[in-house]
Formats: sequence, structure tokens, C-alpha cells
Amino acid sequence: MLTYEEFLHKDSFSFEEILAFAYGTLVTDPPSDFDARLPAPPFLMFDRILTIETDGKKGRIVAEQDVRLDAWYFQCHMPGDPVQPGCLGVDAIWQLLGYFCIWRGALGTGRALGCGDVSFNGQIRPYNKCVRFEVDVRRFSRLKESGASVVIGDGRIFVDDELIATVAQARTGIFKNIVYPDYPRRSKNSIGGIMER
Repeated sequence: MLTYEEFLHKDSFSFEEILAFAYGTLVTDPPSDFDARLPAPPFLMFDRILTIETDGKKGRIVAEQDVRLDAWYFQCHMPGDPVQPGCLGVDAIWQLLGYFCIWRGALGTGRALGCGDVSFNGQIRPYNKCVRFEVDVRRFSRLKESGASVVIGDGRIFVDDELIATVAQARTGIFKNIVYPDYPRRSKNSIGGIMER
């Protein structure tokens, strides 16, 4: 669909492109260690990236998710009081930060590393229309000794243009040699725990 060079210079991504990235088919000529993926639906938390940009070690990402009446989380969280779990919004911020790392040329596999304060002052219900994620990338760094990359950003979550949550100092990393592509077979990376043994 895109060459690696085209991927690195693109400033927005459609749902089709994001889905192709999740399945590892977006980039036609991936470099060695281009192992990162996004979660596939239903855990993919955005439908399009409206803008992704960089300014040195900083940057910005704006993405949207259409609210669906039949979304899996409305069916189980909570019966009789359907609401999107707030943690899924936090995960969307981590997903976007990981994508930013790969778009900046990081190689490996993404993992959420944590965040600072999370604040909710609203909710997402089945008849809302659109969730918007705005992430200000505060710092992107490549760690030369390990080959890892780390990004830190602050996220804001809006539903139908109303600010409902903030996520401060969200952190995502990209690491080499941790991918587990031969699931469900037992292999080197089939056991979790600490990253290095």
C-alpha cells in the first residue's frame, strides 16, 4: 500500500491504512525489525489520524473514533448503564504515541510504559457521535545503546467537541527483539514478565 519512505512522510492516515498497519500489510518494503502493530478491532481505539506532525523532538497527533451503538464495551460495561471504559481512552493515547514512534522511524515492537495523572470529567455514551484524541508529543528519544525509542506526550480526549479527559505524561516505548509472531507456539518470547532476562 505504501513504501516505507511514503509512510515516513505521510501526515494523515485513513481507517484502511490504520487497519493495514495493524495487520502488518501497510508498508510494502519494511526494514528489518519493523515489527510494530496496532491492536486490531475491536481493540483498535481510533478510526483515522487527521494529522501527525513533528517539530524536532516534539510533535502532535489528532485522531478520531466514531462511536458505534453496538460497540463491544457498551454490551458489557455496564448492563443497564452503558458507558465506554475510561481506560480505553488512555489506551488510545498509548496506541497513538506508539504509532508516532514508528512513524518517526523507530524499529521494534511497541509497549505502553505508563502515564502521570489521568482526569475524567465526562463520559462516552452509545448515542454520542465522535471521540477526538489530541496528543501533544513532549519528547521523542532514541536510546542508542539499546536501540529502543521512547515518546512522552500529553493527551486530551473530547466527545462531540467537549473535553472529557486528560492524560498527562503518557509514555510508550518501542523495543527490539520482543515480538512474539509465532503465537500460540512456545518460543523465546512466549513468556511475559520483565523485558530482559
